[in-house]
Amino acid sequence: MVDVALIAASAAALLTAPALAGYRGLRRAAHARRLRITTPHGIDEAGFVRIGGIDQWISVRGDDLSNPVILELHGGPGATNLPYAPRTRGWERHFTLVRWDMRGAGKTFGRSGPEGRGELTLERLESDALEVTRHIRGRLGVDRVVLLAMSFGSVIGLRLARRHPELYSAYVGTDQNINAGGRDRTAYDGLLDRLTAADSRKELAAATAMGPDRAAWATEQWAQYNKLTVGSDPLTLDTVKKVVLGSLLTSPRHGLGELRTHMKAMAFSEHLGPESVAIDERAEGVDFRLPFFVFQGAQDVITPVGPARRFFDEVAAPVKEFALIEDAGHFAAFRHPDRFLGLLLTKVRPALTGAPATAPTVVTGVSKSAYTAATALRLQ
Repeated sequence: MVDVALIAASAAALLTAPALAGYRGLRRAAHARRLRITTPHGIDEAGFVRIGGIDQWISVRGDDLSNPVILELHGGPGATNLPYAPRTRGWERHFTLVRWDMRGAGKTFGRSGPEGRGELTLERLESDALEVTRHIRGRLGVDRVVLLAMSFGSVIGLRLARRHPELYSAYVGTDQNINAGGRDRTAYDGLLDRLTAADSRKELAAATAMGPDRAAWATEQWAQYNKLTVGSDPLTLDTVKKVVLGSLLTSPRHGLGELRTHMKAMAFSEHLGPESVAIDERAEGVDFRLPFFVFQGAQDVITPVGPARRFFDEVAAPVKEFALIEDAGHFAAFRHPDRFLGLLLTKVRPALTGAPATAPTVVTGVSKSAYTAATALRLQ
């Protein structure tokens, strides 16, 4: 989860600078050209679909409809992935990419507003995701899709993968959230360590006063914790400013009004945080009847590597692989989209073609050159 106030304040500062307003126009035009799909068997559709009793926005893009289909579950909660389309244009040459603005997020929130969004719970989002999956299967004529779950979306993604393996050809988690009923202190202890090292006494006192039990935090404490986490880590702060905010400001398919809607949606959906923390992933199950992948930013302080790796080690799946993306924290897939695509092509896609299963491996030290050569460092 990322601090909404930080993004909003940064956006406001940038938009008041006339020179940057001109730059924004140039970047949006360049991104619009980049997003054009002109291949004979490509698809570029976007619009509202009736899901769970309300209109929800779904985008379907790809250069070739014969490619495998990926359904993305975005993070937040309430944070649309649509603005990252220019950064992930390369993915669409190898996969048909479905991006859905969940209930309470992006264009879906903009359409319904807080009053018309209906029930907003984890169970409701899971039910919506199943309906979206079935809609996509029918629209594209495929039996199963790859489930790509990101950050908060991975909470829903794990449940879908456990309960409905007949609908999904593989599970791919990134910024992987592993909840342990509020007992895991990895991210919280990491925050205290960074604040102590920086001699940030005021911030350290605030974090210490909150205590490690995230299930007991009020919504305001969640917002404070997110702000402290992002602000205390240079790599995360840099990614939020350059990747997240940069993508929001230069998206050719979002106006300034929608940028404000994005902030409101994230703030409105914050109450889902405490609900998700109460989940115990191990109690819900570690047996997955589909290929299982986790590609994590090596320096992620929001959803740290440790809990994700420990859970991965316990998972039983037909095929499973774990990869670290170096020089990346949270939003690893969007900070290094080419490296992430390399993992999709060399790890996930072979599992979709029926290639013989291999022993579980861990991939580390991912780099562009490694995947240009279509190889990876494999550690048994």
